[in-house]
Amino acid sequence: MTHSPLYARDMAALSALQKLRFFPLAVERGEGCYLYEADGRQVLDLSASWGAASLGHGHPALRAAVDQAMATQAGASILSGSNATAVQLAETLLRLTPGTADRRVWLGHSGSDANETVARVVPAVTGRPRIMAFSGAYHGGTQGSMAVSGHTAQAGAVKDGGLTLVPYPDPFRPFEGDKTGAALLHHIETLFQTTCPGAEVACFFMEPIQADGGLIVPPQGFLSKLAQICARYGILTVCDEVKVGLARTGKLHCFQHEDFTPDIIVLGKGLGGGLPISAVIGPARVMDHATAFSMQTLHGNPICAAAALAVLSVIETDALAQSARQVGQYLMDQISALAIDVPEIGEIRGRGLAIGVELVAPETGEPDADLTRKTVFRAWQLGAVFYYVGMKSNVLELTPPLTLTKEQAKTGAAILVQAIKDARSGAVSDAEVQGFAGW
Repeated sequence: MTHSPLYARDMAALSALQKLRFFPLAVERGEGCYLYEADGRQVLDLSASWGAASLGHGHPALRAAVDQAMATQAGASILSGSNATAVQLAETLLRLTPGTADRRVWLGHSGSDANETVARVVPAVTGRPRIMAFSGAYHGGTQGSMAVSGHTAQAGAVKDGGLTLVPYPDPFRPFEGDKTGAALLHHIETLFQTTCPGAEVACFFMEPIQADGGLIVPPQGFLSKLAQICARYGILTVCDEVKVGLARTGKLHCFQHEDFTPDIIVLGKGLGGGLPISAVIGPARVMDHATAFSMQTLHGNPICAAAALAVLSVIETDALAQSARQVGQYLMDQISALAIDVPEIGEIRGRGLAIGVELVAPETGEPDADLTRKTVFRAWQLGAVFYYVGMKSNVLELTPPLTLTKEQAKTGAAILVQAIKDARSGAVSDAEVQGFAGW
């Protein structure tokens, strides 16, 4: 098909190294939960740039905060001097995040550099050489964050020499057929007692909902029990909330659904509302391990910090966690109601506005990556933007702005279900999706 002039310019000017494309989306502006393509076409944004545009596009509070911060720019960094906005952000994050120990905040650019920092500093502090994480985990795109990840999209990345991966607790495709996760917990503790000695494990990286691995929600209580096991061995728990944190799941922090408090929390994406900023919140003995240990010139940038403060303020004043819980449930209910005659939907799962729709072959229940690929393409044609994730590339992922309304959710659900029906009937050809490999 012929791409728009803007998309053609993109292809000619921007490196493919940083692209993960599913259809020829070419955006000139955004407003609220909508994007506007170069030809003026309006599309409903059900991804929010993988959750990064947490308040939607052009939110007045975010615009005002950034404008004020730029007008009185307090330098560009915290590297060799403090700035009031970055300090206020750190203090606010400490106030909003559960924990009783003496803690500190590290500020970065993305979830990738934040997770890489944790993966470097915890072994250095503890003197323990091993790290445990889940298969399917995507903790970032830098060398250090890829080294502790377990997603098939990064199969060629060099892994940390001390990394041990274990299956994520997936009730839809359970480990050893046990939907409760008890068998998996036993397997993990067996590893701690044998081939991966617990006394040598520095930390366990976990996602309270495994995002890029397929929007998988663990069995209730699993992570709490895992944290108890880790505590017995002196293993620090690291909760990667980069995509699913900050009100997205109906609580400010996703781990709060699981009745435990991790030792270290990693935030990113939606924290800046579309501007690049991340944060690690953890014990002072870890976060103050050494000066100049993990630094970049623009860390603690006051413009990005101001954006983050605005995001946190709007989440609180507009009760966006409650809204995400209500609108997200409504969105899942709408999809379920419309999909009675769509056996290709194996499962609809999620919390709040972090939703996964797994597509399968009805006859076998096996992942259907081709249908998924064509569904997101067709949805874009019909006027909605969302992508797919999963180890088998067969889970539709919905992470819309936290400001999504029920009316917009109703529209999005209708487009999603219609897109599946159209894709299965052949409305999207192989030629149309050629060149859009996604994951």
